[in-house]
Amino acid sequence: MTIPELVRAVTKLRPPFLEDLAPSDIGIILAAAKQLRFLPNSVVTNQGHPATRLFMVVSGGARSFYLTQGGQKLHVHSYPPGEMFGGMAIVARASEYVVSTEAVKDSHMLVWDRARAREFVLQYPKLLDNALTIAADYLNISIATQVALSCHSARQRLAEVLVNLASGVGRRVPGGVELMVRNEDLATAANITPFTVSRLISEWQRVGVLAKTRGKVLLPSPERLMLQDI
Repeated sequence: MTIPELVRAVTKLRPPFLEDLAPSDIGIILAAAKQLRFLPNSVVTNQGHPATRLFMVVSGGARSFYLTQGGQKLHVHSYPPGEMFGGMAIVARASEYVVSTEAVKDSHMLVWDRARAREFVLQYPKLLDNALTIAADYLNISIATQVALSCHSARQRLAEVLVNLASGVGRRVPGGVELMVRNEDLATAANITPFTVSRLISEWQRVGVLAKTRGKVLLPSPERLMLQDI
């Protein structure tokens, strides 16, 4: 893909990491990246290995996981096109990847080496602001997950996740609070299956407690969700 084609493709994805940057600056940043392809299930980063590269998903998708001492593979987060991972590569001190990340389908990614990524963060302070915002969103998701795990039923856990995400990373829009979240992420956070998430959200949508579109959930009143028979 040529640089102009790459800029057009990435701009359509509206990546949070590049938010509020001038198109010319985005072009410079993208031109410095390598374009790599990863086959399904191939590991892109390894937990505990030096964080030497920063990644952006352009097509396909990826997911991170934490490998326990007992060998259990715990899903942490999913990355659709437009999202970044490997953020430890832009930390000032040399660091290690906290989790492993693998491609979930045939994927194309942009890759920056640590030195170049650090140069851009220093040259464009907005990149660091965006990275901190993304990290804060992940922390809020983690908190919502921990709170949800204290609830007993699947219905309670999903409701807790949605309400906590609304207060943490929700965006006020006309009609309520909007969440940019997918069923797969809600399932992971609530420790239930994506099928159960889909069923419960469809049920709540029928009674007007929320509205669901692809990748988004609108809560007219998050408190009302907790008043349902959960």
